[in-house]
Amino acid sequence: MNRLLVKFGRHLQTAEHWLTAQISLAVLSILRHLPPDKALNFAERVARRVGPLVGRHRLALDNLRRAYPQKPQAEIEAIASDMWANMARLAVEYVFLDKLFDFDPESERPGRVEVTGIEIFKRVREEKRPHIFFTGHLGNFEFLPIAAATFGLKVTSLFRPPNNPYIADYIHGTRTTSMGGLLPSRAGAALQLARVLENDGNIGVLVDQKFRRGVRTRFFGRECETSPLVPKLARQYDCDVYPAHCIRLPGGRFRLEVGEKLELPRDESGTIDVERMAQQLNDVVEEWVRADPGQWMWFHRRWEVSRKRR
Repeated sequence: MNRLLVKFGRHLQTAEHWLTAQISLAVLSILRHLPPDKALNFAERVARRVGPLVGRHRLALDNLRRAYPQKPQAEIEAIASDMWANMARLAVEYVFLDKLFDFDPESERPGRVEVTGIEIFKRVREEKRPHIFFTGHLGNFEFLPIAAATFGLKVTSLFRPPNNPYIADYIHGTRTTSMGGLLPSRAGAALQLARVLENDGNIGVLVDQKFRRGVRTRFFGRECETSPLVPKLARQYDCDVYPAHCIRLPGGRFRLEVGEKLELPRDESGTIDVERMAQQLNDVVEEWVRADPGQWMWFHRRWEVSRKRR
């Protein structure tokens, strides 16, 4: 009887995922027929109205109050509204990636996308050694590997696929048409990233998500768990680590910022200190988020900490 219930539950979940995906993809298909800016503005208006009605909105407000205890409630609500607008735009931008990313390194005319740190892309491209780029869920972070490909820089990006397999397949198909290598964050992903670095390749990793039983660090002054993946790979291959993130600008424009390589913390023997580097990555991301708080996903359970080990 229990097996039958489990099997029925799985079929029910599959049906739910399929139905959700069909509705979502149908909406995206309709929006695809609109001019990009009209579709994005429409999605933003809907998100600002619907976002405060979902359960995750309360979590976002709680996280914002803890991160900014000095801010008045009205400002907290405004940041949360900007967050939902950002997430809606990100979702719809998947169907317009080919139209929105118009950066041309050879053109003197400014476009929708601007890039700072072009010389870094070019320098890394010519170096025959491994590199790591890290970023966070800000603005449209999907533009970063597209920008790297524009400069002939191949980057294998680690990403977490959505729980809905039908939506995950759609997003993966959309990404692979315009980006470099993509690697889902599943079992064996760390080994595959290590192989890329062994062959003097480049990888890109998002570092601002909760990682169960990860390195204990702090983010906005609160304890959290951070993945040790990037610090461990940097330590093993002694490769340079570069910060990169995307910022939304007024008028539906974007700025991609690639910073100089970090000075990584090391112990007395000269080996990279994993825990201190994990905190260093958090500090960089926190600086980005503080500069543009409405462009980060505050509804994520970033500060949910696992029970302490013995």
